[in-house]
Amino acid sequence: MGAIHYYEKERVFKLDTPHTSYLIGIVDEEKFLGHIYYGAKITDYDVRALMRTGEAPFVPSQNNRDRSSFLDAFPMEYPGHGVGDYRESAISVADKNGNTAVQPLYREHKIYAGKPGLPGLPATFGSEEECETLEIVLADEVLDLTVTLYYTAFYDVDVITRSVRVTNHAKEPVYLTKVFSTALDLDAEDYRMLTLHGSWARERQIEYRQIGYGKQSVGSCRGESSHQEHPFVALVSANAGQEQGRVYGFHFVYSGNFLAQVEKNQFDSLRVVLGIHPQDFRWELKQDETFTAPEVVMTYSDAGLGRMTRTLHDLYRKHLIRSPYKDRERPVLINNWEATYFDFNEEKIWSIAKSAAELGVDMLVLDDGWFGKRDGDCSGLGDWDVNETKLRGGLGKLVDQVRSLGMQFGLWFEPEMISEDSDLYRSHPDWAIRIPDRAPMRSRYQLLLDMTRQEVQDYLYEKISGVLRSAAISYVKWDMNRSISDWYSAALPAAQQGELPHRYVLGLYALLERLTAEFPDVLFEGCSGGGGRFDAGMLYYCPQIWCSDDTDAYERTRIQYGTSMIYPISAVGSHVSVVPNHQTGRITPMETRGITAMAGSFGFELDLQKLSEEDKKTVAAQIKQFKEYGPLIHGGKYYRLSDPFTENSAFWSFVAQDDSEVLVQGVVFRTAPNMRRKALRLAGLCPESRYQDTASGEIYTGAALMHGGLLLPQTWGDYCPVMFHLKKIFA
Repeated sequence: MGAIHYYEKERVFKLDTPHTSYLIGIVDEEKFLGHIYYGAKITDYDVRALMRTGEAPFVPSQNNRDRSSFLDAFPMEYPGHGVGDYRESAISVADKNGNTAVQPLYREHKIYAGKPGLPGLPATFGSEEECETLEIVLADEVLDLTVTLYYTAFYDVDVITRSVRVTNHAKEPVYLTKVFSTALDLDAEDYRMLTLHGSWARERQIEYRQIGYGKQSVGSCRGESSHQEHPFVALVSANAGQEQGRVYGFHFVYSGNFLAQVEKNQFDSLRVVLGIHPQDFRWELKQDETFTAPEVVMTYSDAGLGRMTRTLHDLYRKHLIRSPYKDRERPVLINNWEATYFDFNEEKIWSIAKSAAELGVDMLVLDDGWFGKRDGDCSGLGDWDVNETKLRGGLGKLVDQVRSLGMQFGLWFEPEMISEDSDLYRSHPDWAIRIPDRAPMRSRYQLLLDMTRQEVQDYLYEKISGVLRSAAISYVKWDMNRSISDWYSAALPAAQQGELPHRYVLGLYALLERLTAEFPDVLFEGCSGGGGRFDAGMLYYCPQIWCSDDTDAYERTRIQYGTSMIYPISAVGSHVSVVPNHQTGRITPMETRGITAMAGSFGFELDLQKLSEEDKKTVAAQIKQFKEYGPLIHGGKYYRLSDPFTENSAFWSFVAQDDSEVLVQGVVFRTAPNMRRKALRLAGLCPESRYQDTASGEIYTGAALMHGGLLLPQTWGDYCPVMFHLKKIFA
């Protein structure tokens, strides 16, 4: 039995996932496409009454006098612009006469097994046995424009994805000025709006806000998904918590400018839209050309934020991340950045490698400064040739030395950037994004390469692939340390400058596609000054992304709490760093830094040679521990057990998919005198099963652990680490 059905008599589409249903209806002789229902799974399909077309102002064929009233209230599945629906539109255009109106109406549809890819864009994927897709073609006959809506329902996860393709069939070009990837109309009820805000070193902080009348939104016009906002929004019922309440989650699979908006209107309905930010967006569409909008992932949970989280984790692990590393043990790495910054040579790197190998580290990563004229951040970007003044004998010699220790070798790049003090800029100043006759906005003394240009992509491909072929490189850290401004491309005509932000992202994706296809066994890690481009689009190419430049263990509990809302733990780049911490000056125990970093792809960012003998033993034990628990951490079901934003602790757990074991980790932030020990309630266990603490030997039932809790140890000092490992007893 398929996931998608069309009931011809009722003119209703029904999409089912394991626990949810989504219904769409065709209304009136004009064939308006309307949203009927999205929520917990239902068996009914003739529920068109939920669109309320049986009450005034009825439909235009019955009451065309009040056409605008109908359009302003009807729950449009993909609302047009400028024809009487005064809420946010999903699409707008400028035609040859300067008119902006567009009204897409139903024309035809088809349903088929599997899921098509999106040309030039990252997207979830699924075989014919894993999902089913619905294509609905809408048409504006006046413009001779078609808008094809793509819906995919997965059999194994409660997710429906949406994307849009717009095709111009007219002889004259039309200019798209807005193309959102999804629009959804719902009754307002008691929802709050959940978003993830932040800044550099404070990414993905949790914010709830009451939904008032009018529009409330988050977005980015920085050319990247950004540190400041995130391409995600959720509607969360007032009573919702981790394991109870209703949640609608929307996540944009894209790495550039975006807008996520919730609008409450006079009829107490909500319209959610998500897609490419319309600011500065203008796309010329010539005859028979098609514009493809990126994908939005939608999920509904009636069991709180926790189910939303685990649904998205499963989706991305199974249907988005393509790298072979999604199923491999991740190497424990040491990055030299905070140990040396730009001040290193091959002897210093070799000494770091030797000390790391002795403790069980799997990989050495050489960060910024190995190329060109690069002794600081003012020069050299773009000149991707090995600096043999620093690395005497070349990169190959150093790599061979490191590999002789049984370690792998990784390398840092910042491909999209160019320094004005570089051979590349002196040869090709027109390759930089900058506005003629204006002084460029410099950030970190960097400009950006125009990734829309094929010659720029080719140059970067040849340089990076040349380095990867020159030595046994196992890992690439792909950094981007500034947002984009001064939007202008010397390669685009004036009428197409509004295409630059999106074409930039398409160029980035094209380059990543070439490199990841040629080097499938290289582990690519995304980075953008830390977490400025931590998004689902980059996850398609990079199975892990550096979570934040803030490596302070306390701050990381909050950053990783927000990140865990939507991203699998295996995707979270997280390292143990030195104390006092380089971002906050805070001092936390080595054990605490290790516990926090284990909730991700584990590594170190410090000079191991400077550690005490006691700390070195701790590091060796942490590496052994991570290798033991890594499969559970990266493949298990994730539960947030406390809230570091409101409580004196951060606790989380990983439960095996078969419930056979559970790992509980966390940090108690502050210790107070004369306090009783507290019990921590677990989640996700089998109530009737018995679980044994592998350290103490104590045995508990799953029900006791979930309802009564696990007694925490008495803490001593601030930022005290806690860890339990329990296994199910099958006897």
